[in-house]
Amino acid sequence: MGTQAQTQQFYSDNNSNSNDKVDNRTAREKAIDEWLPITSSRNAKWWYSAFHNVTAMVGAGVLGLPYAMSQLGWGPGVAILVLSWIVTLYTLWQMVEMHEMVPGKRFDRYHELGQHAFGEKLGLYIIVPQQLIVEVGVNIVYMVTGGKSLKKFHDLVCKDCKDIKLTYFIMIFASVHFVLSHLPNFNSISGVSLAAAVMSLSYSTIAWSASVKKGVQPDVQYGYKASTVTGTVFNFFNALGEIAFAYAGHNVVLEIQATIPSTPEKPSKGPMWKGVVVAYIVVALCYFPVALIGYWMYGNAVSDNILISLEKPTWLIAMANLFVVVHVIGSYQIYAMPVFDMIETVLVKKLHFTPSFTLRFITRNTYVALTMFIGICFPFFGGLLGFFGGFAFAPTTYFLPCVIWLSIYKPKKWSLSWIINWICIVFGVVLMVLSPIGGLRQLILDAKTYEFFN
Repeated sequence: MGTQAQTQQFYSDNNSNSNDKVDNRTAREKAIDEWLPITSSRNAKWWYSAFHNVTAMVGAGVLGLPYAMSQLGWGPGVAILVLSWIVTLYTLWQMVEMHEMVPGKRFDRYHELGQHAFGEKLGLYIIVPQQLIVEVGVNIVYMVTGGKSLKKFHDLVCKDCKDIKLTYFIMIFASVHFVLSHLPNFNSISGVSLAAAVMSLSYSTIAWSASVKKGVQPDVQYGYKASTVTGTVFNFFNALGEIAFAYAGHNVVLEIQATIPSTPEKPSKGPMWKGVVVAYIVVALCYFPVALIGYWMYGNAVSDNILISLEKPTWLIAMANLFVVVHVIGSYQIYAMPVFDMIETVLVKKLHFTPSFTLRFITRNTYVALTMFIGICFPFFGGLLGFFGGFAFAPTTYFLPCVIWLSIYKPKKWSLSWIINWICIVFGVVLMVLSPIGGLRQLILDAKTYEFFN
């Protein structure tokens, strides 16, 4: 990727990161940090944290919540939805607190916090695979969601047009990311993220308000849809994964906090937490009405994407699908940025490539192409949510922050902190074990009827 002379020139041209409190890095390390997406810009405001978190959290998952409710039933559904909101807000608070728990040091990435808690090697092995599964998994699912929403928009607006295959819509959606993926860091995608956050609130509002307008459907049924006990149990497990998927913002929270300036007098956790609270209020305004009203109106006949159940008014549902596309564009970028950071860190720090535009151009385009290709191969929306939701979202969101908290702060046995953390851990482990089982079964059922590249 370049000569040794170029590398030296690059390093000498970059200044140190003035926001770090204690700076023991070499000129080479400083220059690399100035170039990498997560650490290159530290001038974000608290409201950046708010809309980045909304964009990261309120994703495609919100549209699947009424379907998840139909598989869980009223009692368990409401309980798990509310409990998940409380538990994930608590674990998010823990992560914000732990970002700067070591004076003079910032844990800019999830795996850096893991390494501090579990050791250099073990921390990497525990965190990185799970974080990658979540981020790459979300990007694949969003490729499918973006394509499906574009197709739905096209079909609603142009009812007499020739039918276009989903594959082409996924490719159209991916084309945007071949451009946007070259924005260098989190702050540079803040405009895209703000638009996405506004869209998420808009299409969630359309989803539940259009459901209210349509009213409770005739012959609505709230019983479990599956005809067998086995089917009901597996569907229940799958729904747990879909709810876990809906609360996935933790995988990028430290990376978002890394963009906020910090001094000993004004640590970054203040503005970050302010943003998180605003984001969680927006999350509640999106999730609870969509999940509860969608299920109330349609019962167990609701589609795995609530907007598909809503056909009229046509212009409103078409607009909502377009909003989903804009939102998923922003969400894809939020989740892709830490992946780009990991890839570029390995290439530059371990393999000693020269930090350059060419390096970025090749790696990022390859990544977008890969997620597009996998999305085209496996466009099973509901099953993918359940499988990924349990497999990696539950650990990184529900209980890994608690495990890290216990191992670092070591609260007294049977103290309030110790009890709360263990409750979250047990809840998270149950989710992690049960939901992939349901998700995998759903994937197998979907795959039976699907023709690849059809």
